[in-house]
Amino acid sequence: MNKNLNLSKLIFSILLDILGMTSFVIPGIGEFSDVIWAPLSYWLMTRMYPGKIGQVSGIISFVEEAAPGLDFIPTFTLTWLYETFAQKKF
Repeated sequence: MNKNLNLSKLIFSILLDILGMTSFVIPGIGEFSDVIWAPLSYWLMTRMYPGKIGQVSGIISFVEEAAPGLDFIPTFTLTWLYETFAQKKF
C-alpha cells in the first residue's frame, strides 16, 4: 500500500477549516466574514484539488460557508481524505 499522504496539504486543509470555523466560534463576525470567505473557499478548493474533485468540493465548500450554521463541517479536510483514501485511481 503506497499512498501519497501529502501531509503538507492535510495541514493546510486543517488550517483552512479552522479559519472557516472562526465565524462560527467568534460572535459578531459571523455572516459578514462568510460573505467574504465563501467565494474564497471555493477558489482555494479548486486550486488545491484540481479537476472534478476540486470543482465539486468547491461548490460544497461555498454552500457550506454561505449557509448559516454549517461552518463546523471540515470541507477541506474531508476533501483531502477523499482524495487520499477514497478516490479510485484509473
